[in-house]
Amino acid sequence: MDNLPTLNALIEHLKRLPSVGQKSAERMAQALLTFDDKTLKEFGTSISELREKVHLCKNCGLYTENELCSFCLDPKRNNSVLIVVSYPKDVLGFSKLEDYHGRFHILGGVISPSSNKGIELLAISELEKRIVRDKVEEIILATNPTVEGELTALFVSKKLAGLPIKITRLAYGLPMGGQVDYADAMTLFKALEGRKDLK
Repeated sequence: MDNLPTLNALIEHLKRLPSVGQKSAERMAQALLTFDDKTLKEFGTSISELREKVHLCKNCGLYTENELCSFCLDPKRNNSVLIVVSYPKDVLGFSKLEDYHGRFHILGGVISPSSNKGIELLAISELEKRIVRDKVEEIILATNPTVEGELTALFVSKKLAGLPIKITRLAYGLPMGGQVDYADAMTLFKALEGRKDLK
């Protein structure tokens, strides 16, 4: 096959996407070659406009094309409860819950000593301001159950310890439909730690 620098460059860019390896990137690039000119142009325009139009909500840190995101603008949502997550994508699952009517706050990352990501990158001062301004009564720390996620949750809870609010952490453990005999020790530990009273 002929050397195709343009196609190879596209493949390298596609490989930067999450969970996309060499083969997947090659298939995507080959698929793009089959698009008609109009579709390919629209595809390119969408990518080039991404940075221009999509930005972080100045209040919570979620992606939006407006000054404030739809969650921050929704008058039906309750200011007294905030779910605190690491990244904008983490809000997706919670936003589908019919029983949660609170708001969200995105930290913008996690504390990761191994990759030199520290507390200065996190939107903690913004969180403190929101707690006071919006009279928040509870924050629910919903960072991932990883070393970095746990470290971040611990840091945030200690940082906010002086404020008159309830600080909770998501319970982790066995998933619905999971089996105890297949669970690892950490999952079982978290399941025990997050147990609830039935009587």
